[in-house]
Amino acid sequence: MQDETLGVASVPSQWRGIQGIRGETKSCQTASIATAEASVQARKCADAQVQTEAPVPVATLPVSRHDSPRLAAFLRRVEATVIRELNKNWQSHAFDGFEVNWTEPQETVSCLHTLGYPPAQGQGLHVTSISWNAAGSVLACAYGRLDDGDWSTLKSYVCAWNLDRRNLNPWQPLAVMEVPSAVMCLAFHPTQPSHIAGGLYSGEVLVWDVSRPEDPLLWRTGLTDDTHTDPVYQVVWLPEARHSHRFQVLSVSTDGKVLLWQGIGAGQLRLTKGFALVVQQLPRSTKLKKPSRGETEVGATAVAFSSFDPSIFVLGTEGGFPLKCSLAAEEAALTRMPSSVPLRAPAQFTFSPHGGPVYSVSCSPFHRNLFLSAGTDGHVHLHSMLQAQPLASLQLSHKYLFAVRWSPVRPLVFAAASGEGDVQLFDLQKSSQKPTLCIAQTQDGSPVYCLEFNSQQTQLLAAGDAKGTVKVWQLSTAFTEQGLRETEDLDQLASEVAT
Repeated sequence: MQDETLGVASVPSQWRGIQGIRGETKSCQTASIATAEASVQARKCADAQVQTEAPVPVATLPVSRHDSPRLAAFLRRVEATVIRELNKNWQSHAFDGFEVNWTEPQETVSCLHTLGYPPAQGQGLHVTSISWNAAGSVLACAYGRLDDGDWSTLKSYVCAWNLDRRNLNPWQPLAVMEVPSAVMCLAFHPTQPSHIAGGLYSGEVLVWDVSRPEDPLLWRTGLTDDTHTDPVYQVVWLPEARHSHRFQVLSVSTDGKVLLWQGIGAGQLRLTKGFALVVQQLPRSTKLKKPSRGETEVGATAVAFSSFDPSIFVLGTEGGFPLKCSLAAEEAALTRMPSSVPLRAPAQFTFSPHGGPVYSVSCSPFHRNLFLSAGTDGHVHLHSMLQAQPLASLQLSHKYLFAVRWSPVRPLVFAAASGEGDVQLFDLQKSSQKPTLCIAQTQDGSPVYCLEFNSQQTQLLAAGDAKGTVKVWQLSTAFTEQGLRETEDLDQLASEVAT
């Protein structure tokens, strides 16, 4: 048997052929569109003018006629009396210190703003320092801790608010700088409104620019042999001796050193001058307890510069005694602390001590010899630079006093922040023993750690507390308008003590 191959049969489709024959092409056209043009032309035109009548001249009032001879005779007759009274008024001090105030009088003290940063408050951080900028519109605060504990590794913040902005959010600062260590102190630049210096618990000093929120850090000391080994408790901007428009940062610390820093390139603060407080080199009038474990350095906790002599400053110390010091000191400090520049011994005079560490000092802006000190004994001492004993000792609190500040506009007014949660305002013209006004800052009595007057908007006083809150108080005109002979009363107070 074998396979058989057959051919392929195909049958064409008759349906496709029929459909192709029946195909048709059709089209559709709309009817033509009718159009028309029309125009309108004005046939008549006219111009019209209006003219006012000629103005009638205003009649000139006749000049009154005076009896010139009689007037001249009267002026000659009273001339001597008028000149005598003018000379008497020119020598009078009745209106000394008086300034015209065009604002409405403020009779009460009121809280204008309550500011805070929730992330910092959530960590239980305190407001350790506040500062107003050069324009008086921006307020900055430092977050840290002032109670017991090791806060060297605690993340902290520096926050700033512009109080002149209409859309001010009290819980959302204009600028927030995160800091790797607790911030103990702040100070705005005297002329650059956006530059601010801060001292850390770690001993570092930093400078920020709050106008650059993405990269605010300008300079820092870094951790070198020159850096403080203890917390920095205060920083101050000082003009350079030969270039008054350039500023340096001075820092004080409980490691016994007072250091002067200058910003250079590459974001670094370089040490230019240094001082060390050594027990053996303090004035002999100082009565100190025997240092423990062979310690010789005296810790500095606060600083204030004279408004009349930029080389003179007052230090508050852990030992409780204020020290009068000088930037011009040349004596070498007897210390083994490492430093890239020679350390000098600045102490010139020692004042009577408080019963505990001095937390704050403030030099009078109206008298070259007066300053205030406040400490853990709850007392404010009014001192004269000319004698060791204080002019007055005022007990303002049964707990610590953390800050004291002279008013920038009232020679006899100062404010103090207490550990009992209040801000006390003193007017020495009214009372030398009791506060004129006591403002409750915290409802639960939490301490008030810092306060600052606004030197530009003098009716404003800011205070920061242990609740992480900053309150801005508007003062009454009684605390902002200088009274008659107030400067003379301050001079009299200082002279009575000096004699």
